[in-house]
Amino acid sequence: MKFISYSYNQQAHYGILTQQGIIDLTTRMGKQFKDLKSLLAAGALKQAQKYLHEPVDFSEADIEFLPVIVNPNKILCVGMNYADKRAEFEQTDPAPTLFVRFADSQTGHQCPLIKPAITNEFDYEGELAVIIGKNGMHISEQDALSHVAGYSCYMDGSVRDWQHTWFTAGKNWPKTGGFGPCLTTTDDIPDPANLTIATYLNGNQVQHDNTRNLVHKIPELIAYISTFTALSAGDVIITGSPGGVGKKRIPPLFMKAGDRIEVEIEKIGRLSNIIADEINPKR
Repeated sequence: MKFISYSYNQQAHYGILTQQGIIDLTTRMGKQFKDLKSLLAAGALKQAQKYLHEPVDFSEADIEFLPVIVNPNKILCVGMNYADKRAEFEQTDPAPTLFVRFADSQTGHQCPLIKPAITNEFDYEGELAVIIGKNGMHISEQDALSHVAGYSCYMDGSVRDWQHTWFTAGKNWPKTGGFGPCLTTTDDIPDPANLTIATYLNGNQVQHDNTRNLVHKIPELIAYISTFTALSAGDVIITGSPGGVGKKRIPPLFMKAGDRIEVEIEKIGRLSNIIADEINPKR
């Protein structure tokens, strides 16, 4: 199944995304579970499944997409996790490269991705997002995938000239991280280690790879991260971007206002955002 978070009449909702439209779960389950993160925390995805064949309530045109998980407790990002990307940046450290995103740096599918006024080096990084469904710490690699609720697409927009030895400053400008369109549950993706991932800038493919080429696989990442911090339902692990980023092209290729950036992952969907300039930034 595919779950989304969205706004309708300026009120936050969540629901099931189908080919026919959206089945609203806020009206059906909202008294028990106020949002998708609450639904995950209660282990109630199967409970929601009984509504799958009910009539749809909205079309996509009726709603505004929100980040799949609006307010995750933790967004943990993995850098340099495809062989081609590591080669581009001459990365040799064998340990996973980690940094964090904050919840207010995210935006939803079909919403503007904001290029900060301070930069002309706003870069694209299409990634697979792993959404945790079950709490845990010191999780073994063997048990790791049982803690996953589902997967999504992520556009990890990077302000390159603010991204130095510590990546976090270049990753947390407001609305620079696109997250969506949906959470696709694990029963639809039996093998997350074999998914084609591609990024498109204005319709032109700029990144292409397969998750089998992740240097640090999803179970390893979950085990490694949960060694030093507890994972909880709704937490997000962004697994890294393939090679082909704009910073390393000759000449460099960065995003600007009016561009459309898209991330497509097999069996999950296609995340799409238009780039917009920051308005009246405070200096």
